[in-house]
Amino acid sequence: MRTLRFLLQKEFRQILRSRSLLISIILGPVIQLTLLPLAANFEVKKIAVAVVDHDHSTYSNKLIAKIYASKYFSGGTYHSSYEAANKMIEQNKADIILEIPQGFERNLVREGHEEVYVAVNAINGTKAGVGSGYLGAIVADFNQDVRLQWNQPGHFSEAPTIDVVNANWYNPFMSYFLFMVPGLIVSLLTGIGAFSASLNIVKEKEIGTIEQINVTPIKKHHFILGKLIPYWVLSMFVFTIGMLVSRFAYGIVPVGNIGLLYGFLSAYLITLLGAGLLISTYSDTQQQAVSLAFFFVLVFNMISGVFTSIDSMPDWGKALSYLSPMSHFAAVMRMVVLKGSTFHDIQPHFIAIIILGIVFNTWAVLNYRKTT
Repeated sequence: MRTLRFLLQKEFRQILRSRSLLISIILGPVIQLTLLPLAANFEVKKIAVAVVDHDHSTYSNKLIAKIYASKYFSGGTYHSSYEAANKMIEQNKADIILEIPQGFERNLVREGHEEVYVAVNAINGTKAGVGSGYLGAIVADFNQDVRLQWNQPGHFSEAPTIDVVNANWYNPFMSYFLFMVPGLIVSLLTGIGAFSASLNIVKEKEIGTIEQINVTPIKKHHFILGKLIPYWVLSMFVFTIGMLVSRFAYGIVPVGNIGLLYGFLSAYLITLLGAGLLISTYSDTQQQAVSLAFFFVLVFNMISGVFTSIDSMPDWGKALSYLSPMSHFAAVMRMVVLKGSTFHDIQPHFIAIIILGIVFNTWAVLNYRKTT
């Protein structure tokens, strides 16, 4: 323990001397968590609609007004032909074309049905799918309003209807921030922890102090622990900053036990920092370590479920996600923060993190070749 204490004193002194590192650790998460949730917003709004109205009737005007009354559509333009509206899409000034045929109101009143044509710019598949879904729902709602207007009580027998009432569990107001901010905290913490740990041993190699350490009677596991513990403490501090920003900037209060989050975080950081130290043992320069760390952090982000659902991945993608520590922590963060899950609920993820931590840290200790 005495040897480990001296190693920790050395590491903390080096960290405290680096002002740039301290500034990036303290201010970095604050700035990123303040800006990223606003920029990385997957909600589809302000969809530009180009309208081609060949009817110019009361019903067509009501339909157009109903569309523009929605908060999801904006920047409406009117055109006399489909070709003119299509040029707006080609110039990236419109996302959807709504073409209302001539005789729209007449056919709707006489025949009881009519069709409108919708063309969607599908370069962005997500925006196209969501935007056409929004527009279809508005047209269906307009159709229901017309039917209710025609079927006056006492004159016609109304057809039986089924009302669907939705209950949004865990996120009752469908807040995008409530879902995304916990995942972004995981992503930022993973990046900071992985890069810091991966540069640790490499820095000793470049400045030449690794040779002095190698000729000392320090054991390999003492050396690895001395490199791991300081960044474990700093990462806990970064996580606390992230939770405070989410509380005061977005009003996110964990439903579950905050102590359970810190308990899982402790095991997660041992695994993450072990992976970073493993990268450091394979690298001879800081540039190599940064390149390897960037590669693995990028892969972890893509398969973690923070930005895309793991359930929508192919089978090989799901298998890889189980080997990513980040996917387990992202799932636990959302389970505890949104659902109030207990230790029994997160136990499979905890076991997976423990196994990955043993593998990465044992590998790092064995791979560090200490010459005497």
